[in-house]
Amino acid sequence: MSRWLALAVLSTAMLMTILDGSIVTVALPAIQHDLGFTSAALSWTVNAYLIPFGGLLLLSGRLGDLIGRKRVFLAGNAVFVAASLLAGLAGTPELLVAARFLQGVGSALASSVVLGILVTLFTEPAERARAIGVFSFTGAAGASIGQVLGGVLTDALDWHWIFFINVPIGLVTILLAVRALPAERGTGLSAGADVAGAALVTAGLMLGVYTVVGIEQHGAGQSLAYGGLSVVLLAGFFVRQATARTPLMPLRVFRSRNVSGANAVQILALSAMFSFQILVALFMQRVLGYGALATGLAMLPAAAAIGGVSLFVSARLNDRYGARTVLLAGLVLLVAAMGWLTRVPVDAVYVTDLLPVMLLIAGGGLVLPALTNLGMSDARDDDAGLASGLFNTTQQIGMALGVAVLSTLAAGRTESLLGGGSPTAVALTEGYRLAFTVSAGLLAVAFAVALAVLRPVRRSSARAPRAGRRVPS
Repeated sequence: MSRWLALAVLSTAMLMTILDGSIVTVALPAIQHDLGFTSAALSWTVNAYLIPFGGLLLLSGRLGDLIGRKRVFLAGNAVFVAASLLAGLAGTPELLVAARFLQGVGSALASSVVLGILVTLFTEPAERARAIGVFSFTGAAGASIGQVLGGVLTDALDWHWIFFINVPIGLVTILLAVRALPAERGTGLSAGADVAGAALVTAGLMLGVYTVVGIEQHGAGQSLAYGGLSVVLLAGFFVRQATARTPLMPLRVFRSRNVSGANAVQILALSAMFSFQILVALFMQRVLGYGALATGLAMLPAAAAIGGVSLFVSARLNDRYGARTVLLAGLVLLVAAMGWLTRVPVDAVYVTDLLPVMLLIAGGGLVLPALTNLGMSDARDDDAGLASGLFNTTQQIGMALGVAVLSTLAAGRTESLLGGGSPTAVALTEGYRLAFTVSAGLLAVAFAVALAVLRPVRRSSARAPRAGRRVPS
């Protein structure tokens, strides 16, 4: 079966995962009205998905190495489809939250091994660059498509269909994956059956995600306590991995400067990029008065710009100049985009004040594929699932941290100005400007880390990982 069909299967699964994280946001008012959610409880329709998703990625990726990445991918999609059907049929808040939690579990299982499968399918650097470009396009487009699709389905049918639509797509994905994806046995649970380590990392990551998504609800004191406990659990996990006879996560994966550096850069860059999408949408709705569908359509040029660069430009540039150089160029464009937003006026005109940002954000189409190349460049064959799970974990951490911290900063600035008598629109705009300024700073730091830590990827090291190959330090 064609490797490109396998890529289509993997990309479709990832599209569903990312789309499902954003499609719900547009339908929240309808869900609250129909099921009787309180305002405080409504956020759990999102959080119940994010907590298991972010918390299980690392463990799921390692399970893929141990029992076979195809098996984990199929199991994850099966859980996701069943949970989507349950969410669509939900008639109570409790049932919907439980279904969303199961969706997060399924998404973590399926998406954690996708990159591990991809890098073993595409061995030549140019082919891998093209494949990663396609894969990155689906990731970049998923969130924007989710906002538009969520508005269309909710308005034309009802909110139940934002979940029902996953069922036929998921079933087709499973059927094609059975034939298209390569079968593999894995190294066996005995190679890394570290139950204590699994418990520590899962609890630490879940508590960490819970802390981040609940910052506004819990307040500073409680969030610091939860965050501190999360750090203790994760520190215990790393101590365990350094001493365990068969560690769940062999620490050799961090010896590579490119693997460690790419994950660090990703946390910083994704904090800014994902927050941009949320905060710009809020600015258009709360300050400029756009509706949900109009906001989604206004964001489409950004998705198109990122997608076009990912599909048609990034692979050629990566092959010619190297992933590190392309990454640095993309970060420069993103800094310019955030810098432009720091001056956005309260009466912004879309064509002159926002459209240039939507075009400059095309830098994301350079950054995401380059980071993926660097983050997977030195993984051994028997660690490819782990490297994939780690890369996806830092991606989710960056997205969750960025939204939580920058939204809190924006809200704090807005409340301060409202208390001083500023008009609502002015106070909101100043809050968003502060968040965009911090985003530009995060991207500048990401540029500095990439420049100092990352090294050019040799063509030989861009090939698919081989079993037993040592990770260079």
